[in-house]
Amino acid sequence: MKIHRLNLNSRIGLLTAVLLAMGATARSGDTLTLKDAFKDHFYVGAAINRTIATGTAVRADNVNRTSEQVNKDIALVKEQFNQTSPENDLKWALIHPRPGADGYNFGPADAYVDFGVSHNMYIVGHTLVWHGQTPNWVFQGTNLPPGVADAPSPATAAATNMAGTNMPGGRRFGRGFGGGFSGPRASREELLQRMRDHIHTVVARYKGKIKAWDVVNEAIADGGTNILRNSLWLEIIGPDFIAKAFEYAHEADPDANLRYNDYGLENPAKRRKLIALIKSLQEQHVPVMAIGSQTHVNVSSPSFEAEDQALTEMETLGLPIHITELDVNGAQGGQRSSSADISNNAATTQGGLVDDANRKLADAYAGLFRAFVKHDKSVKLVTFWGVNDRVSWRAQGRPLLFDGNDQPKPAFEAVIRAAKGEQPNPR
Repeated sequence: MKIHRLNLNSRIGLLTAVLLAMGATARSGDTLTLKDAFKDHFYVGAAINRTIATGTAVRADNVNRTSEQVNKDIALVKEQFNQTSPENDLKWALIHPRPGADGYNFGPADAYVDFGVSHNMYIVGHTLVWHGQTPNWVFQGTNLPPGVADAPSPATAAATNMAGTNMPGGRRFGRGFGGGFSGPRASREELLQRMRDHIHTVVARYKGKIKAWDVVNEAIADGGTNILRNSLWLEIIGPDFIAKAFEYAHEADPDANLRYNDYGLENPAKRRKLIALIKSLQEQHVPVMAIGSQTHVNVSSPSFEAEDQALTEMETLGLPIHITELDVNGAQGGQRSSSADISNNAATTQGGLVDDANRKLADAYAGLFRAFVKHDKSVKLVTFWGVNDRVSWRAQGRPLLFDGNDQPKPAFEAVIRAAKGEQPNPR
């Protein structure tokens, strides 16, 4: 009989894994996990970064996690969540940075999907069409922009075309940041073909594994009277770019749950735009199958009553509601904003934490989850945008249920109590 003996490093690695697992079990021994607490209501998930999906340590400006910390992050995801979303690696700039069939980089996205499959999670794909984190080659062509008589010089065009093409996949850029493009543009037909090729390739690759897709992300204007924000998708294709994206995604995977995803839907004016947009798409028989409400909020608002009202109004569309990118900002600079625009993120995380931040965070999460449970016939999924405070895109605002060491905060207990129908602990 041939006997295999573990070497010293293997034994140490095994012991570390066992201790991590024991630590996770000990923490959850007396407390329900999130996925168990809400198993009769909805999926509870988290957006994961590349370090978690691949199990690799990273030391860089935008991510700084040791192997031990990454292992703890992974253990926390497995312990607490039954659903997952990718922070970055399915966005166009990361998965399809260069033109053509040979321009894809599937490795990180494959690792993300494999992680979800191996841990029996409901896997979401984020995102197919967005004005941010889309390489400029997608929009390039020979047509001059409206009102432009002369093409830019080769040097200017080259500099412009490099903008926004090298998008890292780490923590601080989890939301997206598009570079500007002012060069000659693709025609409507060219851009539609690029969109179709991209969606067919990416969605088909993960058919049957990725169960839901954010097909179009953040297309609604924040202010003014226009429903749609100005973007190159809108300028080149026209308003039917949304319908076309859903059409192509449905062709690629008829069984996938196709979402429209946006932020700031707690704001009544933006919510009215959402309802108008979705009703218009429904009248055209566009296969929009769910509403994604990002729910990037703060400890000051919305109240339970305001979130209850928002969900009630969105329910009039007759579609499932997914809370797609939940976090609650505790930084002083973010208390007057419900925007998730990456260009404003630095300002929203400045000024230090609000007074009594942990209590206010717990109260805010308790109100939100009371509303989610009340509307659980419509709310089918709740996804936190990040696993812990340290890897959050709003790390300085300490917006999640677990601190940077993966330990539960008072907000975690408040959410568990909401699952049981209990009020927050008296203060």
